Amino acid sequence: MNTDSIRTENISKHYGDVHAVSKLSLNVRKGEIYGFLGLNGAGKTTTIRMLLGLIRPTSGTAFIKGKEISFNNIELWKSVGSLVEIPYSYPELTVRENLEIIRRLRFITDKKAIDRVIDKLRLGAYENRKVKNLSLGNNQRLGIAKALIHNPEILLLDEPTNGLDPAGIYEIRELLSDLALNQGVTILVSSHILGEVSRFASRIGIIHEGKLVKEIDTSQLETLCSRRLLINANDIEMTRSILIQNGYLPEKTKDNLIEIKDESAISRPDVVATIMVNAGCPPTLLKVEEEDLESYFLKTIGMKGGFQ
Repeated sequence: MNTDSIRTENISKHYGDVHAVSKLSLNVRKGEIYGFLGLNGAGKTTTIRMLLGLIRPTSGTAFIKGKEISFNNIELWKSVGSLVEIPYSYPELTVRENLEIIRRLRFITDKKAIDRVIDKLRLGAYENRKVKNLSLGNNQRLGIAKALIHNPEILLLDEPTNGLDPAGIYEIRELLSDLALNQGVTILVSSHILGEVSRFASRIGIIHEGKLVKEIDTSQLETLCSRRLLINANDIEMTRSILIQNGYLPEKTKDNLIEIKDESAISRPDVVATIMVNAGCPPTLLKVEEEDLESYFLKTIGMKGGFQ
């Protein structure tokens, strides 16, 4: 039995000669948070728009809950909530009035649904404020509230933390984690910041120039990021020679330092220091350096990143 809530098979979208998305195959399992990562213009929003039936793919097929996405299948969207790009609202109406419109459009009979979602998104202080007077962050919260008001089984969120301050980002992160873990909601969330997405997504797909270039479990991220031992000394060539004699594989960096990527050196830099001191060439720098997640992301898509 297929447990994928969201699935695409070689889905593509071309605009003339521009290939916005090319043969993209995704599988997002029920109850997981899938981080869809890419630079601006990589194809994230186009993919989400195809999943929502807002634009037709040039080729390929997409499925929600095992059913092929079609413009005529209105029933399908009753279980889907979304936030795509700018969270459009009626600027002259209040937060509560905007949510009341969505409640009616969604045929939600329970009027308390608005209170619950205002509470969930911490919009209580702004419920009677006109949307045109909201900050960017609170506009974003309202957009997420509209996506959640009908308790969807699937959430498609395009840059949901855009404009939020660090506390707001944390709150949204905790909210999404709770929805997935405790309510079994399937969430596909796009972002261009790997460090942010890695904190709450269980899997990450990296898209670049319309193509899925890598898919990883977030539990693997730390092991995928490179580490090295950086060394400096008064005599670099002598240091290099000493290290080679002791079984290490030292390389010169562009800054004329020495780096060693052997795990034995990285885990025991004190041993390397002792060897150098005993050989009469003490280190002036001895530092274990770890590649950060952003560097790993840039390296994965072929841009400047990783250790230089």
